[in-house]
Amino acid sequence: MRILLTGATGFIGRHLAVALRAAGHEVIEARRVVTDREGKVQADFARDLRPDDWLPKLAGIECVINAVGILRQRGAQTFERIHTTAPCALFEACVRAGVARVVQISALGAETGRSAYFSSKHAADEFLVQLPLDWTIVQPSVVFGPGGSSARLFTMLASLPLIPVPGQGRQPIQPVHIDDLTACIVALLADEHSMRKKIPIVGRQPLLLREFLSELRISLGLRRTLIVPVPMWLMRIGAAVAQWLPRSLLDRDTLVMLEAGNTADPTMTSQLLGREPRHVGHFVAAPYRSAVRRDALLSWLLPLLRFSVAVVWIWTGLVSLGLYPVEQSYALLARVGAPASWAPVLLIGAGLLDLALGLATLVLRRRRPLWLMQMGLIAAYTVIISIKLPEFWLHPYGPILKNLPLLVSIYALYLLESDR
Repeated sequence: MRILLTGATGFIGRHLAVALRAAGHEVIEARRVVTDREGKVQADFARDLRPDDWLPKLAGIECVINAVGILRQRGAQTFERIHTTAPCALFEACVRAGVARVVQISALGAETGRSAYFSSKHAADEFLVQLPLDWTIVQPSVVFGPGGSSARLFTMLASLPLIPVPGQGRQPIQPVHIDDLTACIVALLADEHSMRKKIPIVGRQPLLLREFLSELRISLGLRRTLIVPVPMWLMRIGAAVAQWLPRSLLDRDTLVMLEAGNTADPTMTSQLLGREPRHVGHFVAAPYRSAVRRDALLSWLLPLLRFSVAVVWIWTGLVSLGLYPVEQSYALLARVGAPASWAPVLLIGAGLLDLALGLATLVLRRRRPLWLMQMGLIAAYTVIISIKLPEFWLHPYGPILKNLPLLVSIYALYLLESDR
């Protein structure tokens, strides 16, 4: 079957393209940016908002699978355009072009309309069901798998020393593995009984959020730990703040959807798979367990390390600007050879530089030049003090020797953050 797959660069789309090709289908990937025309077509859901925009892309297409979705609105990429207007235009173009089959990947619970995400998905679903073609609306629960935002969030939470959960963590969810989802979609393409139906794709059984995180922690090879309830009023404040952070998965909508629950009967999923869906304990395959565990730990250890380095610079700056007796600072500057007339300027300048480095550590997104600057400055401080004030090497608190772990920490951030 010749299939146009939209959202081919997204989490579900990437895995689905592999599964479809493995099943023998010819997949044409719709992408916003196309450098290699083979097996690809240019399409932009923020701009292709009319059926006429889609008709040229449907030549020779037998089936369309819409896997486009966004969790957060940004610029022209709004829920209305990406989830409703563009898909509806595509679906109408399918009717005009004589495309036999459309598979719409929606979301479990979309019909509740509890969030802008759900409402926009449901609007496209309802438009599709009125059209004179064979359609299937796939409604997956939370999807877990390599490269998925949800997987990164859940594995990070599961790896924390204490696992925080909203309220008591009793929100019902039924996560499904990405491989099960793609296998179901491949299977339903050959299943005539799945036409003109809404099909929930869910995991083996409903779980409370706290149960899911505990099971996931064990599967990562970590020991059990305490579940820490976070009051819902505090979660709502956190969601209101987090929605302004560019990469945060938490906002008001996602919290509302989590509270609403996300479960369904797994019978149809099992029928499509020919077996039960994968158990949560097997979501992380054994050969990759160590790598996933390490990545989960780094996902919170690196930000914590970065925050610690920032605190060191900020505190050093505040101390230099007056918390430490100024006259004693001037005396140290004199001993390293600084002219007395320059002492105030050097002290204030050094303090402001330290403060700037600390604040930049917190706010900058691209920090490689910053890490190099910090390592160079610490090395220079260490050399000057070693030559001019060598007695500090013998200080019982080891103020100079502590530069070594600080340098190693910054170098680790330089290497690991760039990799991630």
